[in-house]
Amino acid sequence: MKVLLIDLSPFTEAVTPVSLGYIGAALAGSGHEVKVISIGQSSMVSLSGLERFLGEFQPALVGFGTYQRNLPHIIALARLIKQNLPGASIVLGGPHASLMPDEGLAALPDVDFLCRGEGEAAIEAIAEAVLSGDASQAVPGATRRTSDGGIVTGPAIEPARDLDRYPSPWLSGILDPASMSESIMLASRGCPHSCVFCYTPAAFDRRIQYNSIDRVLEEIAYVAERGTGRLWFADPNFSFSEKRVIGILEGILSRNLEVEMWVETRADMLTAELIRLMKRAGVYLVAMGLESASPNVYPGLNKNLQPEEIREAARLALEAGLDVELFSQFALPNEKLEDAMATLQFVKDCGVKIQGNSNAQQMQLYFGSEICADSARYGVIPLRESFPPYLSIGTEFETRWLSKREIDEIKGAWRAESLDGGKRVVS
Repeated sequence: MKVLLIDLSPFTEAVTPVSLGYIGAALAGSGHEVKVISIGQSSMVSLSGLERFLGEFQPALVGFGTYQRNLPHIIALARLIKQNLPGASIVLGGPHASLMPDEGLAALPDVDFLCRGEGEAAIEAIAEAVLSGDASQAVPGATRRTSDGGIVTGPAIEPARDLDRYPSPWLSGILDPASMSESIMLASRGCPHSCVFCYTPAAFDRRIQYNSIDRVLEEIAYVAERGTGRLWFADPNFSFSEKRVIGILEGILSRNLEVEMWVETRADMLTAELIRLMKRAGVYLVAMGLESASPNVYPGLNKNLQPEEIREAARLALEAGLDVELFSQFALPNEKLEDAMATLQFVKDCGVKIQGNSNAQQMQLYFGSEICADSARYGVIPLRESFPPYLSIGTEFETRWLSKREIDEIKGAWRAESLDGGKRVVS
């Protein structure tokens, strides 16, 4: 079966997410013919050209990596695909679709499936369902539109304990590092923490899954040899297991791999010794979550990190010659204007450049987060009376402590201090 996977990023440059690569590798490993395309803000793509491509390739299944920010564009593109290929099935996957309520699918007439849980296993079950032609049965790991117009969710799929069971998007040739200025890597998935603003605890049930050290090193060697050697690790907590991350870093050194790596982790998972090893192995930047430096705010986020721990980790990294990014947010529960400004001052006092991911963003309410599930309890006041069931509140809110005008004032204060005009890499 022919399968088309699309990453649609209308507000950033085209960069294929490694997660979509994993979906493609799983499908290709099951014998399907897979094409992956990325469309970004500078991509030269016309509707007529896309229609011509659809007519030539004739995919039976089309999948989208779905986020709050690109869903309106996906809805329009799904309609175009259905007009050109009425028999094709369309599936939405990714963080937004995984936790979208079933009612969301009912309100998306051109979408046939929502991928739930671990994508590789779910997409194979969806592909089998499409091949069977039976639209009446529930599909494991998915919510589907049935032949009688109903919506049914299949049983959950147990996540893999060993991520090596899934084929690598790099080693299988689904993703080509030679065509990328930076390669997105993934050595682990999930997070054991329960930050109230984050969807990850719900998506991964507070578990972490790993690829083996050997598999990670094989991928790094492959990408370094064929690409630029610039790697961006999407793991939420790259150094969660100190023994494991030391094995990866020492493996890079013993193989003489020339790489430059961006990694994200928590401040309480860094030591001076580990930071020095990171520097020797090619890490050039460490990103850490701060969220808020105000004692009126951070205790209620359930992050279980003190700002002084983050300050010390940033100091150690900067002294070792690494760049540092601190993720922070505003319009958080219990946050007043002076609290938000204190966070801005904290980042400056840490000596962290306000650029890239150190540009703060307004808290975003995503499906699956504790705040999104009970927004009123957290003081969120939506700016609309209602939202379509396939969209969460996102940033369309003010709070009991901050008006929309004050939120805009905070945004302006950060932008005024920014070295790159507020450009951000990760949401």
